[in-house]
Amino acid sequence: MATMSSKRIIVILLIFVVVTGVINITPSTSQLVTQSEVAPRITRDSNLKTEIVSKGEMKFPTSMAFLSPDDILVLEKNEGTVKRIVNGTVLPEPLLDVNVAHKNERGMLGIVIDSKQLFNLTQENKTQKQKPNNLYVFLYYTESMNKDGDDVTEGKEPLGNRLYRYELLNNKLVNPKLLLDLPTNVTGNHNGGKIAIGPDDNIYLTIGDLGILDTGAIPKQIQNFRDGQGPDGSSGILRIDKNGQPVGEGILGKEHPANLYFAYGIRNSFGIDFDPKNGNLWDTENGPYNGDEINLVKPGFNSGWSEVQGIWQLKNQIMQKVFHNISAGLENFNGTGNYSKPEFTWNTTVGVTDIKFLATDKLGANYENDLFVGDFHNGNLYHFDLRKDRMRLFLGEALKDRVANNTAELGKIIFGKGFGGITDLEVGPDGYLYVLALYFGGRNCDPNLPNEPCVPYTGTNFGTLFRVTPDR
Repeated sequence: MATMSSKRIIVILLIFVVVTGVINITPSTSQLVTQSEVAPRITRDSNLKTEIVSKGEMKFPTSMAFLSPDDILVLEKNEGTVKRIVNGTVLPEPLLDVNVAHKNERGMLGIVIDSKQLFNLTQENKTQKQKPNNLYVFLYYTESMNKDGDDVTEGKEPLGNRLYRYELLNNKLVNPKLLLDLPTNVTGNHNGGKIAIGPDDNIYLTIGDLGILDTGAIPKQIQNFRDGQGPDGSSGILRIDKNGQPVGEGILGKEHPANLYFAYGIRNSFGIDFDPKNGNLWDTENGPYNGDEINLVKPGFNSGWSEVQGIWQLKNQIMQKVFHNISAGLENFNGTGNYSKPEFTWNTTVGVTDIKFLATDKLGANYENDLFVGDFHNGNLYHFDLRKDRMRLFLGEALKDRVANNTAELGKIIFGKGFGGITDLEVGPDGYLYVLALYFGGRNCDPNLPNEPCVPYTGTNFGTLFRVTPDR
């Protein structure tokens, strides 16, 4: 991740509910923060303000999850740690510290908490009718052979990209259960990392193509090589139940791992979320130099990689012409897979990261159930309305082709600027929008982007957690 192109970003996702009393923790008086620091004007809406919840104590934060409005779990990519922020203060002892490989995009990548279980535990604790069970926390990380970063310092390839289910007990994450053991690749890139629990109560996980097309490895059918090898657990959105079992007979096939796939043909994704109105899944996807995407993801969705990125046909991963024949050359797994064009495309890559529906009116009725998307290169937060049928984005005349071709067009959808390299978006139990970013303010330096003021990525940057609230 030292050379940060559009896909080299990490993010994660979660569903939140308020909890009181499930996890007892009493910080000392010196730890309590009574008022958040107000950031410089970042959002363009003068009715909103941006507060700084925490900064300077999180090393390369990638993802967050809420236990309560003032109790937040944050992952540190290269440290392999799950940190805890209570009342704005990062507690010194992590909930978990595991050995992770951290070359490029490897590391501690994704987290989600079982929100239904969290709600039930909250109710049980309130009524005291029964002793609460332990809370499940799902974590996705690149597990190293022996110690943190031994893939970098000693050249040891990691054990795998792995999804674990932990239990939160006595302020520690314990009893890990391995749910998925997924492949890695020598590049260290395109490991994905976003986790979500869907309205069907199943686990959804993004994983990219692992950068194998840059290594000369044998291509796969799931990357739209029709004569390639069969699915291997990469290049898709995978779906399992909370015990790690496939859901039903599978969409692309009955055999493992084909039966894990909900979607395929994905180069790399760092954002998935479900529409709170109809349950539809949406994702973001990163292109190489062009063609970052927002997609509506139906079961069996084929995102088109490596034949298509954005709206363009590719040759050797290089953009050619606009892709019109949506069936030519793409793998459809005997008709069970279906390609559809992106709902929105950035012509020049922005390093699109997380995607989040604001299922609350706390920022005003004009934002309720709207879509927010972050980027890594520019530190921009984008806002999208949806059409009445919620199958398309409402983009207006300037973006009627669903492509942002220049800076002027991009300005139509920018909600806020200067967050830094955004890695995660979440809606807290308080109904406000939280933005997790690498470093504070500005944009990330990248050789493929215009020469503008930027913050260099060093691998030791500290993160900032923002909260967007009404300015009243």
